[in-house]
Amino acid sequence: MPEQAVRVLIIDDSALVRQAMQEVLESDPEIEVIASARDPFAAANRLRSRRPDVIAFGVQPPSLDANAFLKELLATTPIPVVMCSDLTSRGSARAMEGMDAGAIEMIERPRTAAKLLLQEARLRICEAVKSAAKARIGPRAPGNRPAAAADWPRESLEKYTADVILPPPLPRAAFAPTERIILVGASTGGTEAIRDLLARMPADTPGIVMVQHMPEKFTAAFAQRLDQTAPMQVKEAAHNDVVRPGLALLAPGNRHAVLRRIGARYHVELRDGPLVSRHRPSVDVLFRSGAVCAGPNSVGVILTGMGDDGATGMLELKQSGAYTIAQDERTCVVFGMPQVAIKKGGVDVVKPLAGIAEVALKAARYSPRPWLQEAPSRVPS
Repeated sequence: MPEQAVRVLIIDDSALVRQAMQEVLESDPEIEVIASARDPFAAANRLRSRRPDVIAFGVQPPSLDANAFLKELLATTPIPVVMCSDLTSRGSARAMEGMDAGAIEMIERPRTAAKLLLQEARLRICEAVKSAAKARIGPRAPGNRPAAAADWPRESLEKYTADVILPPPLPRAAFAPTERIILVGASTGGTEAIRDLLARMPADTPGIVMVQHMPEKFTAAFAQRLDQTAPMQVKEAAHNDVVRPGLALLAPGNRHAVLRRIGARYHVELRDGPLVSRHRPSVDVLFRSGAVCAGPNSVGVILTGMGDDGATGMLELKQSGAYTIAQDERTCVVFGMPQVAIKKGGVDVVKPLAGIAEVALKAARYSPRPWLQEAPSRVPS
């Protein structure tokens, strides 16, 4: 087992699920399952004997107060927690409660042995755990800092680009002025980052389309929670939804979201297809579609997350005339996606999370925008 293997503690009331989860995780040589337990009470002894890097926590037992357990755990022992839930409305709602209590990732609960799982499902589970291991959720001794995302070996599943969903934008394409839109991409830590971002947006904010890496059906519960706290309306995107002011659309899990212009308005088209940058929905797909059909009528925002999804698409957005913003390292849970986007040259400005809404609104509402060519690193005052 490699020295930097991610140590995982599994908590789930089902012995079959614990076995399936262990087989899935240990199929990755960079992950070690150090223990499993049927409930938090049994897990307490495991935590005292050997501290894991990540806890994979099932939320199904009806007698378990997940919120209370997670809040107490994270207050005394800050360990990244990945919620594991069935794809049911009840399961996704309870997983969202766990996210509110401090968990940073959510995955579908395995329902069968690892050998029967599709490669995509195994890949999503292992990458979620690796992402969680790199999250900043509390003080960490310098010697225990996890390896950078780039240090992890590539998975065997082929890594597709957005080319498998739609062709790249044409160079120097012309865009007729129309309504401004804001495109947002996030992954690990993104549920809280998106919640914070939308809370700072007024009710008449230009239309927003978002991709948050999250499993199917969990996105509906997440959108409902956002709708309760954001001044603007928030909903899970449906095929051919119109992007309009005062509405934020969240791409559904397991579907790519592609922006399309019809007349003077933008619509969201949902597509199946391979994982892009190992995700579906993919930020790269959304951002590329914005570069193809919106260009300077759009603003791109990339938030916290592991990996590089969205980095290429953000460069394409910037090259098409869009204004692009990245969350800074200090406020990211995982400074992966923004860091790669910055290194690729696709970012106009880097801001702490609390400052992104103001900059995005200013850029989206400014028209005409000659400042994009004159001073691409500044937002008009």
